[in-house]
Amino acid sequence: MTHANPEQDDEQDGPETGGLSKRHAFGIATMMMIAMLTFLAAFVMIGYAIMKYSYIGDGPLQSEQIFEVKKGAGLSSIAEKLDDEGVIGSAGTFKMFVKLDGGEANLKAGEYAIPPAASMLDVYEILTDGQAILYPFTVAEGLTSAQIIRQINGAQNIPGQVTTIPQEGTLLPETYMLPKSMTKTELVKKMRNEQEELLDKLWQDRALGLPITTKREAMILASIVEKETGVGSERKHVAGVFINRLNRGMRLESDPTIIYGLTGGEKLGRGLRRSEIDRKTDWNTYQIAGLPKPPICNPGRAAIEAVLNPMTTEDIFFVADGKGGHVFAKTLRGHNANVRQWRKIEKARKRAAKKKAKEKANQ
Repeated sequence: MTHANPEQDDEQDGPETGGLSKRHAFGIATMMMIAMLTFLAAFVMIGYAIMKYSYIGDGPLQSEQIFEVKKGAGLSSIAEKLDDEGVIGSAGTFKMFVKLDGGEANLKAGEYAIPPAASMLDVYEILTDGQAILYPFTVAEGLTSAQIIRQINGAQNIPGQVTTIPQEGTLLPETYMLPKSMTKTELVKKMRNEQEELLDKLWQDRALGLPITTKREAMILASIVEKETGVGSERKHVAGVFINRLNRGMRLESDPTIIYGLTGGEKLGRGLRRSEIDRKTDWNTYQIAGLPKPPICNPGRAAIEAVLNPMTTEDIFFVADGKGGHVFAKTLRGHNANVRQWRKIEKARKRAAKKKAKEKANQ
């Protein structure tokens, strides 16, 4: 009779019973894990959908608001400021979606007009498109570099300070539209770049046969034209006279060049003296041939255009007409007649000024 081995029975029964329990437990645990992950995924998706809706949905602003992004500000500080000022509803949501979009580095400094009910997405696009509020800053033609820097440094709404005066004739005077974030130094750099770009463009389209061989010479002559007349319609005519004189080897004989040598471009406040006209300096074009060494101011676009494409004329003289403009002449005889007429106007004005001063003193 064969007897069963108790130890063998234990080995057979144990694994079968225990194995079934472990597999069952593992299956339950796996199902629970899957259920939990599914729940978490659903929770995340619902949460993301809610945040996405808040990101693209209408914002809290009731009316247009100006928002400023300071230079050097990071995403966190911008988001918190937007939240604090009531522009957006959640700094965290704004930061998350901006980071997901990879647009953190695209946020630009400046002042922005945020419209009513702007969504966080709208705000993000406004701050990254760079369409900041711009403010006009006008620099008049004919100012020296020192005068322009004084004007810029005196502008309270532009941050910073300029300590170095650029070379004469290297700044383009015009009206610039500036974001609030632009500094004074950046403005000067912009004026210099604008002048270089304009001169490069106009130089390519210059007239043939000009007695001007370099862009620097063009700027020098343009600066003289700028100071000689403020009448736009005369610039090309005045330029044509100077071109004729250079071509004929005649001296320019321009009063503003003498004044620049005396005052550095500041107002003289009186007429020129004969001794000043006769004194030879690097700027006195009554005494030196050709052009003075540097420009005598920063000319505007119209003066530069006039020099590079002057009027074709036979005139070689001009003098003030007493009405804000000039009269031109082809001959010295004609010019002298015009000068005599101008002297009469000057004398009449001086008599009128003396009479007015005397009447005022007697009151």
